[in-house]
Formats: sequence, structure tokens, C-alpha cells
Amino acid sequence: MLDFFTIFSKGGLVLWCFQGVRGPAATAPVNALIRSVLLQERGGNNSFTHEALTLKYKLDNQFELVFVVGFQKILTLTYVDKLIDDVHKEFRDKYRNEFQQKGALGLLNGTFDFKDDFMRLLRDAEESSKVRAPTVMKTFEQSLKSQKTVKCMIETRGEKPKEKVKNKKNKGSKKDGTEAVAAPSKASAGDKQLSAAGDKEELTKDEILQKNREEFFRRHMKAGEKSRSPKPDAQKEKGKKPRVWDLGNSNAKVLDYSNSATNGSAEACPVEEFDPDMALGDKNREPGRLYDLEYESDDEAEEEKVVQNPSKPSVKKGGLGGMFGMLKGLVGSKSLTRGDMDPVLEKMKDHLIAKNVAAEIAVQLCESVAKKLEGKVMGTFTTVTSTVKQALQEALVQILQPQRRVDVLRDVMDAQRHRRPYVITFCGVNGVGKSTNLAKISFWLIENGFSVLIAACDTFRAGAVEQLRTHTRRLNALHPPESHGGRTMVQLYEKGYGKDAAGIAMEAISYARNQGFDVVLVDTAGRMQDNAPLMTALAKLIAVNAPDLVLFVGEALVGNEAVDQLVKFNKALADHSMAQTPRLIDGIVLTKFDTIDDKVGAAISMTYITSKPIVFVGTGQTYCDLRSLNAKAVVAALMKA
Repeated sequence: MLDFFTIFSKGGLVLWCFQGVRGPAATAPVNALIRSVLLQERGGNNSFTHEALTLKYKLDNQFELVFVVGFQKILTLTYVDKLIDDVHKEFRDKYRNEFQQKGALGLLNGTFDFKDDFMRLLRDAEESSKVRAPTVMKTFEQSLKSQKTVKCMIETRGEKPKEKVKNKKNKGSKKDGTEAVAAPSKASAGDKQLSAAGDKEELTKDEILQKNREEFFRRHMKAGEKSRSPKPDAQKEKGKKPRVWDLGNSNAKVLDYSNSATNGSAEACPVEEFDPDMALGDKNREPGRLYDLEYESDDEAEEEKVVQNPSKPSVKKGGLGGMFGMLKGLVGSKSLTRGDMDPVLEKMKDHLIAKNVAAEIAVQLCESVAKKLEGKVMGTFTTVTSTVKQALQEALVQILQPQRRVDVLRDVMDAQRHRRPYVITFCGVNGVGKSTNLAKISFWLIENGFSVLIAACDTFRAGAVEQLRTHTRRLNALHPPESHGGRTMVQLYEKGYGKDAAGIAMEAISYARNQGFDVVLVDTAGRMQDNAPLMTALAKLIAVNAPDLVLFVGEALVGNEAVDQLVKFNKALADHSMAQTPRLIDGIVLTKFDTIDDKVGAAISMTYITSKPIVFVGTGQTYCDLRSLNAKAVVAALMKA
């Protein structure tokens, strides 16, 4: 039983609709399909699930039409694909002339009486799914056994299979070969003995005795040299001495930083003296500004090469040959077919995978572009390659531009008006740079005039608290209290190691509310996406403290692993949360972007799989190396040959 079937134009004009059951209209699920799939260029799969409904759709790119059918997702309707294809073909054929002659006016003023045709096609599709030919058993003549003769199945006693006989023959030949090799070696040894005996007969008895004595002494001298072992001049002292470094300190008390101190006090984070230019990097930057990610494109140089290359071979072919060679790849006012696009899409897919896009995502992107372009009429002097490339670029830019923009500064100011701290939680796998990029975001917030409390909730990794303490000292050295009216702009809240991370985060948020901090940055321990106990602890921390923003920190070096990480992190947060609407990842921090050159595919993979925006991009080792994502720059790097 179908819930609805609707036909509408890509401009949003509903041409015809069928309502199969009484209830709410098809507006909400179709709008969800348009927002989440059609506008976001995610058409790799022709099905979409919205609440209790499953929607299947088909695009007609020639006349800019969309066919959508909806039914309950608990039902398994095998005839839906056939029905939507039949309706598409029937509707096109019936109103083709009206679309071609009147165009947009035909859509506005036309009357589409399609109910009788649709009911006929629906009955045919339902009957075709019910009528199935019964499975017929194979006859003896159709089986492989009938092809065998009786003679080949008879085995006589004492007769061995042919394969074993062959193997024995081979073994015999090998033995013959080894014997043949051994015979000359024995002959050569016998010749040596005869020659030695002949030499002894030629020498006198005294000479033979003297020669035997020399050989005897020579053997004993060699044996004595082997038995002697060199004695060490001085015995090594037992035990291992501690190494003393030239620039280090042998006093253990000086190196001990584990003494507990009162949270928030100035003594806990003394001011550190260091070179600020090395920590800041760019001297000409504007304080507090988050610059866009930049990429220098070589499009002009590529265009010059394209213009210069065709002129060289045209001399050999002559006038007509050169002209036909130039027009070979052009499409003259014809509709694109899948066969035209498949070679280009295959190259595009390999190119995306080489640029570090996950293989599964690359296949879905190319499938989406194929569905978008199939049947579309191209203009004269337009190549298939340029058309597919342009459509892929538009799809990639659309994917990187988020549905909901995350404006951290605006949200922090909104939290200030409600007199509460704005809480950001960082999560991710081990070694991706959570603590380092947390310090960069702290520096950016401080330069915009917000006070920051860092909650050290990584109570597992050795040195995690000391790392945050060092960042806190350096940030206070760059922004001392004297520059902010005596107010300490960044402080560290820590309770040591081995404690409950969720409890520490709760205490830190309460402390920030009482002390008037603007932002709380919660650092969590790195964990692999397959570690169920640690993922449960992370879900508990997020569910108990309800942060305003949950950021997944991922590195730009990963390819297929990015999909696995994000899918399993989101799934773990949903499975281990006790709330009805579990809190999932809100945004992404992409780190180590300066190490990948133009292999920027991880950005596409992460945003495609989660539909979440990339909020920050880490591009270096200094506190100023923090950028916002520029979708066009990333796509330009991705499409570079």
C-alpha cells in the first residue's frame, strides 16, 4: 500500500499527486527529501528515510521533473522500482509535446489528468510482483552428471589415478637428475685422491715425514687460537647508571610538577618567559580575526596549456582532420546518457580517491552527479568532460557549505546575556591534536575578549594535565592580567589522574558559573571508536553535562578511516545515551591541514558522512595557525590535476 505518489518540477511546482491513505499530507517528507538530498547533492542513493516513511525518487533532467513515491518503511514492496520507472516513462510520453512547446508556461497553465493511467500502472506493477513463475527442477539431461560417461566413473582395483602416476614420473625424473649430479661429484673426488696419491709416490720418505709434521703443527696452532678468548682489561660495573643530560637538571625535585595546587589561583599557573614571536607566528595578523583557508590555484597556467597543445598536431592532419579532431569531444544539442558519462566518471572517481576521499564517498558522489546529468540536454560546443567536472565541483561546494552555520562568537555572547558559561567539548581518537587545537581556540577566544576555563578531563594519558598547564602558562604570558584590567583570561581546572571525567567536567562548569568565566573548554581522553567502555564514558560525559557544542577533532591525513571514525562515534553517542533524543557531534575540527598539500579529501568525507560543518581548521604549530574552512579553496585543491 502506497502512502503517496507525487510529481513536481525542480522549481517546486506540484504537477500531480496521489494520496493513497488518509492522514497527513506528503508535504513534510517531500520537503525533508528536498532539503537533505536534492539540495545537498546527496543523490547517490535513490531512497530516503523520513520518520516512519521510506521515499524513493527518480529525476528527469531533460524536463526538470522529480517523481517521488512514499510508503511505510516496515513494508517490503518489490514493485516500487518498476512502478516509478513506468510512471516516469508514461508521464513523459503523454505530456512531452506540452513540455517542449510551452516550457514553463506549460507547467503553470497545464492540466495533468493522470489518475487513470497511474491506477492502471499500479495494478500492473502489483500483479507482476504477485505472479511469479514456480521454480522448475532441472532434468537429468540439464545436469552436469549427464555429461559424464559410464566408463570414466568405473574404477578397477590396483589402478591408480593418472595424476598420481604423473607425479611419480616427475619424482623419478628428479631422482635421476640428482643421481646424475652426484656421479660427477664423486668422480671428481676420486680424481683428487688419485692425484694426491701420485704426488706422494713422487716424494721421498723424509720429505713426506717433514710435510706431515708441518701440517700437524699448523692444525694445533689454529685450534689454540680459537680456544683463547680475549680477556677484558677492566671488568664492567654491575647495574645501570642514570644518564645526565647537558641541558638538564639532576635534581628530581625540580623536575616534579605533580604537586597539587588550588584551581584558579595565580600560583598554580606562574607566568612563563618565552619568545612570543615564535608562539604567534604571523606578526601582521589582525588580533581576534579567524582568517579563511587559502589555496593558490593554477587554473590560468592550465588554460594556457590547453590552448597551446591542440595547435601542434593540427598541422599533420590537415584542415578537415584538425577540425574534426577538435569537434570529436563536443556534444551538439543532445541529451547526455549514462554511457557518455561513465568513462569520465570513472576517471573522476579515481581522481577523488587519489586525493584522499574515502572510496565509498567517491562512488556515491559520482553516482549523484550521474543522476543529476542523465537526460539533460547540453548546448553546442560543450564537452562531456567539462560538463561532468563542473557538476562535480558544484556538488562538492554544496556539500562543504553547511546546512547550519556554527557561529561560536555569537553563541558565546548569547550565553553571556543569560549569565552562564558556553561549554565546548572536544572528542576524537588518539593523537589527532585535541589539546593543541584546544589551546589555539583558547587563544582566539581570549583575543576576542572572552575569559576561558580549561577543564582537564583527560585523566588517563600521562602528561595530559601537564600539557594543558604549559599551554595555560604561555597563554597567560601572551595575555597577562595587566592587559585585561587585572583579570586572568585563562585558567586550568584539574583534579589529577584516574578520576571520573564526567564529574570533573561538571565541577568545572559549576566553578566557571560561580567565577564568571565566559567559555569552558572540556578536553577529553583520546579513544578508538571500537573501544566500547571508553565510548560509554564519553556518552555519559556529554549526557550529564549537556555541552553547547560537541566538536569531533579529526586529522586531515586519514582517508577511509574518517568515515569509520565519525560513523562509530555518532553511533556510540546515540547507543550509550539515556536520553530520547541523544546528543551527537555538532561540528568538526580538521587538524594537520598543513601536511597534506592538495590531498584534501578528508574534508569531503567527514562533511558528507555527518552533514556537519567544519568549524575550525588547524594549519600549523603556533597559536595563530587556526583557520575557517573556505569551500571553494578546498574544491580547487581537490580538482587540481
